Amino acid sequence: MSRPGVAVAYRWELRKLAAQKRTYLGLGAMVALPLAFIAGVSANGTDEMEGALFSQVLDSGLATPLVLLLFGSAFLFPLVAALVAGDIVAAEDQHGTLKTILTRSVDRGAVFAAKALAAVTYGLLALAVFAVVATVTGVVAWGLAPLQSFSGTEIEVPRALALIGGTLAAYAPPLLAIASLALLLSTVARNSAAAVVGTLLIVVVMQIVVSVPGTEALEPYLLPRQLNAWQGLLRDPIDWAPIGHAAWVSLLYTVPSLAVAARAFGRRDVTGG
Repeated sequence: MSRPGVAVAYRWELRKLAAQKRTYLGLGAMVALPLAFIAGVSANGTDEMEGALFSQVLDSGLATPLVLLLFGSAFLFPLVAALVAGDIVAAEDQHGTLKTILTRSVDRGAVFAAKALAAVTYGLLALAVFAVVATVTGVVAWGLAPLQSFSGTEIEVPRALALIGGTLAAYAPPLLAIASLALLLSTVARNSAAAVVGTLLIVVVMQIVVSVPGTEALEPYLLPRQLNAWQGLLRDPIDWAPIGHAAWVSLLYTVPSLAVAARAFGRRDVTGG
């Protein structure tokens, strides 16, 4: 009898995610953020907001997802990704179900690959839900109109919609790097809270390091810089350099994190849990 492969294990993981409250906590935040923003701006206006994107909020609903990505890129979206990635292995460790899974006729590599794919899927789904809700609610609230690039040129509606998708695609690599770190901590620490908090602590420490004088040489290789690379798409002409840089720097975090996590998972002592 052949062992279930990655595809079968992946479907198992997706079904487990669909049954967990934590899954909907993050997705709920992605829905609530645009609604809360629109309600706040409608009530208080944009007088206290500064910046090229904030000044366009009431002129075009297409500015809403970009403003909120700027607002949540450093902490909120990494938190949502870490909620699942930091829990996906550790929760089963804590509940004692991982031992049962690893003693079945299922290849450990397939199980780990399925968990990693499920964590990635969730991170991308959360971004997609955010983008759809923010764009639709923004357009309903303030209409469909062209945007202004950071260079001062007009971005027509069709191109603006394409750029919104592009910004999310450019933001995805560093976000998935953070999810990979959370998955590593989930596998090694065997504690969901420690994995989620530890991941956010790493991100916060990197942000602190960036602000410390004399660390300029490190900044291009720290994740906070990569989380802002998507802004290059809003320049005219598009500045592809930070986007390409963020993609390969993100791999420097993603690949080793997944490799170490996979090795630790494969060497897991079933007898000891």
